[in-house]
Amino acid sequence: MRAILLGGGLSLLISLLGTRIAIRQFTRLGYGQEIREDGPTSHHTKRGTPTMGGVAIIVAAVLGYFGAKLATGVEPSYSALLLLFLFVGTGVVGFLDDFIKIYKQRNLGLRSKAKMIGQTVIALVFGGLALWDRLADGSGRNPAADHLSFLRDFGWTLPTIVVLLLIWFLVTGFSNAVNLTDGLDGLATGASALVFSAYVVVGIWQANQTCGVTLNPKCYEARDPLDLAVVAASIAGACIGFLWWNASPAQIFMGDTGSLALGAALAGFAILSRTELLVAVLGGLFVIETLSVILQVGFFKVSRGRRIFRMAPVHHHFEMLGWEQVTVVIRFWVITGLCVAAGVGIFYAEWVTGN
Repeated sequence: MRAILLGGGLSLLISLLGTRIAIRQFTRLGYGQEIREDGPTSHHTKRGTPTMGGVAIIVAAVLGYFGAKLATGVEPSYSALLLLFLFVGTGVVGFLDDFIKIYKQRNLGLRSKAKMIGQTVIALVFGGLALWDRLADGSGRNPAADHLSFLRDFGWTLPTIVVLLLIWFLVTGFSNAVNLTDGLDGLATGASALVFSAYVVVGIWQANQTCGVTLNPKCYEARDPLDLAVVAASIAGACIGFLWWNASPAQIFMGDTGSLALGAALAGFAILSRTELLVAVLGGLFVIETLSVILQVGFFKVSRGRRIFRMAPVHHHFEMLGWEQVTVVIRFWVITGLCVAAGVGIFYAEWVTGN
């Protein structure tokens, strides 16, 4: 428990101070954000705002985690190291995308195929290592399972190739979902902090009821839940520290560096905590944002030019209706809070009722 508090507190402090340094350095270097020409006109004033702030989130979360481990004298777990690999690896893909945008002074960075290849390589390496038998603990548990899971594993044993495809789908899906959500000052940052905080609660509860400690038939099979909670607290703390500077009017954007990393980490928590379907509830806002884009594109093609929303993702639709940006962000945070409350409630209710 002390490691969780230390991880969250250290990462928040490092992010709060480190983001300020990043703002100064990126401004000096001219690392400014390019803005979509077809976006809301109110966003044009944001052109030139420093981007790639996700670097501060990633560095703060990693230093916060290892600082907590050093302070408590406990070695990092395989699950935590795998999750950090996924977090940092997808962040590197996002960094390349952001850097190309800045270098070529355009709103498009890596080509979509190149970005997907990078995400795919990181996801499959993560999945392969998480399923590797040599990483199994004394009871034979791997960091990831070969079953589908909602609140715990269920159903038949899945072939390795199917599990890898599922991991790829979750990682790339949520990585891009957070990226789509990152369109208003503080929206993705605040929502991410809420969802990662939920995984702190999930990790603590699973650690108290893990099959490695208790023989209760309702125990959880997650490999290293308490250490995953330390990582979740570190990422949540880093997001909160970054939000101080990213709240409207934003002085820095996280860019793809941050959004791809946060989305992939969210998927990683779902995989390693055996809550692969529950994450669709906890991260409901990200699912809604993604569905709005899919529906918009699909309806546009089928109806030959007609649209469901004035603009997708859906947060821009409400902007186009005349909502203030801050109003959209706060109300979407409320939606995220409701999703998190529903997800944690479902998680706890299953334990209480035994169903």
